[in-house]
Formats: sequence, C-alpha cells, structure tokens
Amino acid sequence: MLRTTASGFGAMALAGLLGQQGRAAETVTAAGEKPLLPKTPHFPAKAKRVIFVFMEGAMSGHDTFEYKPELQKNGGRSGPGGGTLTPSKFAFSQHGQSGAWFSELLPNIAKHADKMCWLRGLHTDTPAHPQAVVQLHTGSANAALTRPSMGSWLLYGLGTDNQDLPGYITINPSPNFGGAVNYGSAFLPAHFQGTRISDTGFVPNLKAVSPVARQRRQLDLIQSMNRDFAAAPGAPDALEGVIESYELAFRMQGRVPELLDISKEPESVKAAYGIKDGAAGSFARQCLMARRLSEAGVRFVEICHPGWDHHNNLHNGLIARCGAVDQATSALLQDLADRNLLDETLVIFGSEFGRQPTSQGPDGRDHNITGYSMFLAGAGVKKGYTYGSTDELGIKAVTGRMHTNDLHATLLALMGLDHERLTWRYGGRDFRLTDVAGSVATEIFA
Repeated sequence: MLRTTASGFGAMALAGLLGQQGRAAETVTAAGEKPLLPKTPHFPAKAKRVIFVFMEGAMSGHDTFEYKPELQKNGGRSGPGGGTLTPSKFAFSQHGQSGAWFSELLPNIAKHADKMCWLRGLHTDTPAHPQAVVQLHTGSANAALTRPSMGSWLLYGLGTDNQDLPGYITINPSPNFGGAVNYGSAFLPAHFQGTRISDTGFVPNLKAVSPVARQRRQLDLIQSMNRDFAAAPGAPDALEGVIESYELAFRMQGRVPELLDISKEPESVKAAYGIKDGAAGSFARQCLMARRLSEAGVRFVEICHPGWDHHNNLHNGLIARCGAVDQATSALLQDLADRNLLDETLVIFGSEFGRQPTSQGPDGRDHNITGYSMFLAGAGVKKGYTYGSTDELGIKAVTGRMHTNDLHATLLALMGLDHERLTWRYGGRDFRLTDVAGSVATEIFA
C-alpha cells in the first residue's frame, strides 16, 4: 500500500496519484531522478512559458473581435445554412497600425492590437462543449481514453525552471466540461499534472500541520519506505510520481503562500488590474497571480473564466463577461511587457469554438466549430499579424485553416518541441498531444 501522512503534502500527493496509470519508471531522463528539472528542447525555443487565458463556453467573435461588413449589411436575411443573419449590436472600430477590429466591449484589450498575432482560421471536430473543451486541452475529444493535458505534455517535455513550485498551475478551473481531465496528466506520471489553486490563492491540502523539521523527518521515513516498496516486484507503476509529489508539496509550503499573496503588490499595480474583493475581482486576481507565477518560473499557467455560453441573453451577457475580463487582460499584457517578460512568455486567449452569425432565439447565437478566432501575444509570434480568415459571414475557415491538432503542434514548436517526437508509450503504442495529425504554422513565427 502507499504510505501517507497526516501532513498536508501526503494528502495532496496521494490525490494527485489517483487515476494515474503512467509508467513512472520511464521518467528517468538526463535529469536522473528529478523529472521536473529543466530539459533541453528539441530545437531552440522561441518561448519559455505559457499563460493560457481560457474563455470557457465559446466567446462570440461576431460581437467582440471578428468584424464582418457583409453580416452587418445583410441582417434579417436567411443565412446559407438557414437561420436569420444577425449583425452585432455593438460598434466596431480599428486599432493600432495593424488595423485590427474590436467592438466597444473590449476597449482596453484593443490597446494591445499591435502586440497580437491573430489565428482566424481555427476549426475543431465537435460542437458539444465537454468534448470540445477536453479536445482543446488534451488534443482528443474521445472520452473512452483520457489524454494528458497540453500543460502536462509541456512539463514532461521541458521540466520547470523553479523546483520549489509546480511547473503547471491552473487557477480557478471550472468543474464543467471535463473538469479535472482538462489539467490532468492521464497516463503520464502524476508529477506532470496541473496543480489547482483558487483565485484567492488557496491550494488544497498544502497547509502544514506540524513543524518543518518534524515534517522533514516524517517525509524522509515515508520516502524510504516508498522507495523500498517501489523496488519490490509488483509495485504500482505510478509510485515514483507520488514520491516526487511528496517532495514538491513539502517545498511548496515555504514558497507558494508568499507568491500567491497579492496584497503586497503596489497599489498602482492592483489598480491597473482592477483588483477588488469578492467574486467581482476574481478574474483580476487570477491575472495578477498568473503574472507572479510566470515571473517565478512556472512553465504553464491557465486562467479560466466561465460563462460565455450565450444561447440567450447574448447582449447583456457579453457586456457583463467582457466587462469582467477587459481591464485585467489588458493589464496582464502591459505588466508582462513592462517587466520584459512578454518576450519570453506566450499568452493565448480564446475559447473552445466560436458562435454563428445567425440568431438563436430572440437573443442568442449557437455554436460554430467550422471557423473562429483566438489571439496569441508575446514570445515567438509576429506582432500585429493575422493568419487565416473565415468567409465573408464568419461561418467557415477558408484560409490559414488550423485544426486543434495544428494549434497544438504550433504551440509546442514555439516552446522548442517537435510534436511528433514528444511521445509516451502507453498500452502498446506511442501517444502524443497531436495524436496522428498536426502541422506547424511557421508563418506566424517572428
């Protein structure tokens, strides 16, 4: 049986192990017994870290950053696939030297138009949120086999720069649309999964319940027994993962609480993000935490903002949702730039799919998986650049088409990883984030 302790790190590490079926013995690399140490990428990396700002539920590009003159002109007519074409009620204008279009809902994000690299020819496989969200995070919508998340693949391929912190952190992840699957490591060892924290900096099971010296003695004894157990015939494959998780959790107790305490940030910084107490300040707190975590060397940080599934109440819903993210997202981009972190950090902003140009009911838009947009900013990508496009009504991607597999292949390449070489042997075959597909869009590389 696995050894645990009443101390916080035991419960957290054991929880991380549950459901994992990876072959941990295979994680011994050039880093020896420290699989989270930094690893050499396949080729020179353009980015060192990722911050993924995920708008869960499918943000309507037609009302935010996908201006279509033909849609505005033809409101009330029948769409090519049926339904009534419905122009946006929000005013659009162009910004920056790139002339990128933004609606009045995103005035602060629009200030960064010339930092952005737009991917406007995205498409995916399924219009169902649970499958599409899981596919965006893991590369597969197949519920029959849970796959590792892209953050786990990056951690497996590159390790992390700060051994006192997790290399992969997800802030306030939604329990919907796949839940923990979206930041899990599946058949990769447990130490590659995401660590969940709240928007107030709470980390489950991290609080120490005994003095540090006493915990260290307890942990040394437990780890000694675990290593003896790991060497015995028939030991669980994932035991090395839990051993590493124990050690990381012990180190985190001294570093994480201070790092997640944003109260000591200058008032000017907190004001720029729009920090406030309660639910209204949740997203702003997440963005500031993401900057602090990235600055401290965390390889992959995800911010989740739910509530974008506007089949009804589209217009008031978008006013509220955009109002919650506009200032803080802008502040994050500016803060990273001011600290010279944006040149090393790749920011991804987007949803699992888009919305139709036709109406659904009196005030809504249905799902669109055949053509939608997201933007990248920061390390490795061209600034003020647009790759791909949808048709004149914004229904289908027609140029620069990028499937989710292509998106993942491109993101891995920006981090210095060849998606075809980043594999893990499981169940008799080699798995990878991009499955058996994926092309790198080198056109977007700076």
